[in-house]
Amino acid sequence: MYSEKVMDHFSNPRNVGEIENANAVGQVGNAKCGDIMKIYMDIEGDIIKDVKFKTFGCGAAIATSSMATEMVKGKTIKEALELTNKAVMEALDGLPPEKIHCSVLAEEAIHAAISDYCKKNGIEMEEKYSCTGCCSTCSKKAEHNM
Repeated sequence: MYSEKVMDHFSNPRNVGEIENANAVGQVGNAKCGDIMKIYMDIEGDIIKDVKFKTFGCGAAIATSSMATEMVKGKTIKEALELTNKAVMEALDGLPPEKIHCSVLAEEAIHAAISDYCKKNGIEMEEKYSCTGCCSTCSKKAEHNM
């Protein structure tokens, strides 16, 4: 059912925790399944120097949070905004169809943290939505990257 990479990131998640005085925080959740992801970032200039997460949810939610943080750490804001749920799934060697929403939440949590940073710092940010409408975290819906 789950790949070895999913199991590894679930059993040994990377970047778990909170960043004290984080200058970027994003939280998303899925009311249907109960998964909640909170991403903390320390952004200096244009670089994500540190990123941590706290996730309440299933193994796939924890694994996608872990992988997503690994994928954006050390990247520029622009590079991190290019992260897609599809890229997270591919990096984990796939997810079962009923768990794809976890990768969507991971993407949205990263984007929510960056949006928070941009708002706090007066930076214009082009909005990108990959919402499937599977939860109530946003009111905008677009075709999902799959």
